[in-house]
Amino acid sequence: MQNARSTLLTTAAITTALILTGCSGGGMADMDMDSSHSSAGSDTSATSNAADVAFAQQMIPHHQQAVEMSDVMLAKDGIDERVVELATQIKAAQAPEIAQLQEWLSEWGAEEHSSDMDHGMDGMMSDDDMEALDAATGAAASRLFLEQMIEHHNGAIAMAETQIADGENADATAMAESIVSTQTDEIATMQQLLASL
Repeated sequence: MQNARSTLLTTAAITTALILTGCSGGGMADMDMDSSHSSAGSDTSATSNAADVAFAQQMIPHHQQAVEMSDVMLAKDGIDERVVELATQIKAAQAPEIAQLQEWLSEWGAEEHSSDMDHGMDGMMSDDDMEALDAATGAAASRLFLEQMIEHHNGAIAMAETQIADGENADATAMAESIVSTQTDEIATMQQLLASL
């Protein structure tokens, strides 16, 4: 009787252990599946590749210089009102994009680009270029700003097109597409302004 009872208890213990293990295993599998779905359905800004990171790292100082160039013009007197309006527009568009690019790099666990290579990027002005813009006045300043900003925009468009071709992050690619569209339009405007000054 004792043996039969002992065998029954052992069998019950083994059965309970198997049931618990099965539940636990199933629970973990379900959790893994849920976690996978949750991660796949999460914010797409977390997904990036090397092209996305390079785009953000390079576009930040590029945009920062465009804002700086615009600030130089906005601080001057005697500048054509159309040029003042354009500089205001460029600053208003690019300053928020800088903040967004910085936020993405933080989410991707990437550093911001080192300033050592800033002047080597497409369309970036040299220190001499910036000094010339700072020193220029009146119509000469307006013309120089437009000439420099056309070159600067062409560089940004080239960088954005690389992102569109090689990037993985949908949000960064959408920004790149917006940059191509907006800055292409602004180049056309600047060329018209140059012709009229």
